[in-house]
Amino acid sequence: MYEPIRTKSVHTTAGTTPDFPHRSREEELDIQLAGHLAALLTVTDELRALESSADLDRAAERLAAQVARLRGVPPVRAVRSAHIDESHIAALHRRAHTLAGRALVVAASRADTAAAILSAQRMDAHTAALGEPREPIAAG
Repeated sequence: MYEPIRTKSVHTTAGTTPDFPHRSREEELDIQLAGHLAALLTVTDELRALESSADLDRAAERLAAQVARLRGVPPVRAVRSAHIDESHIAALHRRAHTLAGRALVVAASRADTAAAILSAQRMDAHTAALGEPREPIAAG
């Protein structure tokens, strides 16, 4: 009635080690945060090509430093292009605000104070650039 299984199981048992490396939660969050900050750096570089600003220059350098800290190598920077349409400035500020918000969530999750502060500052700067009022943070 019962016939034993003659082939190897496709399921792993609890005692075996996988044949591929796993990353820790912290390593995954580092990778995710570096990605969000690198994307924010790219948008910041695009904005710098359109609007010359000392604030954007400082932000780009701080973002590059954070990405380098998380990845261990300096980020690849976007080449300034003079062919960007100026009507996209508001869209770039909205995109940068969204990216900074995502970076803030990940930075808070991994308790990275420096990245969280930088992300919050960039959110404020892009909100101000759009001329939108800043929502106050409710005290708990």
